[in-house]
Amino acid sequence: MIEEATQPQLQRRAPGFDVRLARCDDDILGAQRLRYAVFVEEMGAGGDMVDHLNRFERDELDPFFDHLLLIDRTRDPATHEHVIGVYRLLPCDRARALGRFYCDSEYDLAPLRQSGRKLVELGRSCVHRDHRRGAAMLHLWNGLADYVLSRGIQIMFGVASFPGIDVTQHAMALSYLSVAHRAPPALRVRALPQHFQPMDLIPPEAIDRQAALAAIPPLIRAYLRLGGFVGEGAFVDRAFNTTDVCLIMDTSAMSEKHLDFYARKAPRA
Repeated sequence: MIEEATQPQLQRRAPGFDVRLARCDDDILGAQRLRYAVFVEEMGAGGDMVDHLNRFERDELDPFFDHLLLIDRTRDPATHEHVIGVYRLLPCDRARALGRFYCDSEYDLAPLRQSGRKLVELGRSCVHRDHRRGAAMLHLWNGLADYVLSRGIQIMFGVASFPGIDVTQHAMALSYLSVAHRAPPALRVRALPQHFQPMDLIPPEAIDRQAALAAIPPLIRAYLRLGGFVGEGAFVDRAFNTTDVCLIMDTSAMSEKHLDFYARKAPRA
């Protein structure tokens, strides 16, 4: 993680919560503890670097990312239970120095790189189960808006997941995304050939839009409302027990209504 002093400052306060970038090892461990609770304990994910004894979900790319956190101010950071929401963010300049994005293992990102636009990769997004019906995600998204707007980001992208690896269970939703929300050709990334899972599993005339929308996870639906698109093909992530799609959001293409929603200010303490 790059020291925050070298970046535009990011700090929001809401009643009982802070939204900011990770600043220390306790913050990173808090993010990894939350990720363990959500991805490993709830969703059945695994991985070579998962620490089951201490309950941390981590990987080799964590040190290179910014970690945007929603923090419960009533919890002691030393317990690593203070982080209740997280986004992992990799801006394109950092990715160039690293030599890759996380998504390079799943998708051919050439269209995004060739666009000449300023990119940021989003990933490992999750919220503690006790806070999913409240304002937690709005607080996180407002912090993400601060991050994106302060850095002049033009394209946000990253994999988003359906639970499980049986694509037939998601046939309606995946087919609808492929028909109604496929990215324009200039930004249409494609799942790598060796992992390519077609998304057009149901003929367009047989798609039930309402049933499809109901079957799409809430976070993906929220991205679609903000003008998001999906790439070509899905990726079955057996290590994480998910079926992934690549979401792409062109901030210049967002409607004024969407951008106002995305960047609106959260209440301050």
